[in-house]
Amino acid sequence: MLNSLDTQGRPQDTRVVVAMSGGVDSSVTAALLKAEGYDVVGVTLQLYDHGDATHRKGACCAGRDIHDARAVAERIGIPHYVLDYEARFKEAVIDRFAESYAAGETPVPCIECNRSIKFADLLGTARELGARVLATGHYVVNRRGADGSQTLHRAQDSERDQSYFLFATTREQLGMLRFPLGALPKPRVRELARQYGLAIADKQDSQDICFVPTGRYADIIARLKPDAAAPGDIVDLSGNVLGRHDGIIHFTVGQRKGLKIAAAAPLYVVRLEADTRKVVVGPRAALATRTIRLHDVNWIGDGALAGERREVFVKVRSTRPPRAAWLTAGRDGVEVELADGEEGVAPGQACVFYDSAEGGARVLGGGFIRETAAVAAPQRESAHA
Repeated sequence: MLNSLDTQGRPQDTRVVVAMSGGVDSSVTAALLKAEGYDVVGVTLQLYDHGDATHRKGACCAGRDIHDARAVAERIGIPHYVLDYEARFKEAVIDRFAESYAAGETPVPCIECNRSIKFADLLGTARELGARVLATGHYVVNRRGADGSQTLHRAQDSERDQSYFLFATTREQLGMLRFPLGALPKPRVRELARQYGLAIADKQDSQDICFVPTGRYADIIARLKPDAAAPGDIVDLSGNVLGRHDGIIHFTVGQRKGLKIAAAAPLYVVRLEADTRKVVVGPRAALATRTIRLHDVNWIGDGALAGERREVFVKVRSTRPPRAAWLTAGRDGVEVELADGEEGVAPGQACVFYDSAEGGARVLGGGFIRETAAVAAPQRESAHA
């Protein structure tokens, strides 16, 4: 018999490890599963030195979070463990983040944390603890597919959906991962926290990159990669020097503010040239992107990715809606052609594939943006017309 987590066995015979960050979402996840009778174990990861973040509101994993997670575990009556992942997190997430920015990219560290830490290292720890399931408080939905395997879908509440950050999850990992909050709106989650008597019911959601408590990520990068803070030229599309900057780490594609140069019309960062330390700027029209080339692509749709041109919907930033596109995988790699183009697509960001633009759409996978091109639109019907 399948239980509510879509695994065999009674809840009381099913051990579940819950990744508890100290926030309301993971706390309610643990409380819900405990109330259903599952054998719940809470695990909190210490990812970096929390000292600087103790008094920073809106910072993920701030100094009090371990205390909050422990208090919730005590309240609902489950064992709780704190695991020291600082060295692993620095290597897999912080150092890669700095390297990516120094290369002129705009990385998304939360994706790397999920891929390398939570759904790899922590998943292995959950198995060692005898767990059948690793549950998190992410706003995504897992469902059983036609072949019995687990599929990943956008949350019903598009405003809360976090599927963009989970595209790198593999089929094997999905077999053990569960996301109990995917069908719930955030106000309902806070209401449940109050019903369970959890002190964190009104705790503020995290907003910043967790290991940048000040919100000034450039300070972190400059310390780890001093060369990335070296000054250089701001140039136009023809290479004419318009001004100077104090490090490409202070810029990202699509940025308008902070250029500190006078111009007759608004200028935007079009690309960053790390080798020459140039910030290339141009009019808004220069941000238009038609083609995206990807690396480190993860495919969790049906069948194999290679061999056919697919109509999909893609998100190129977490806050943007899915857009119609064509996906092609060949000998030269994986390429996405946007049906209507997109502005400000930055190398280092993720491009995530979906089977529709609606809430609840299936996640088909995704990859990291290697390069972009403003190619003239081909004369054909729009995708999904």
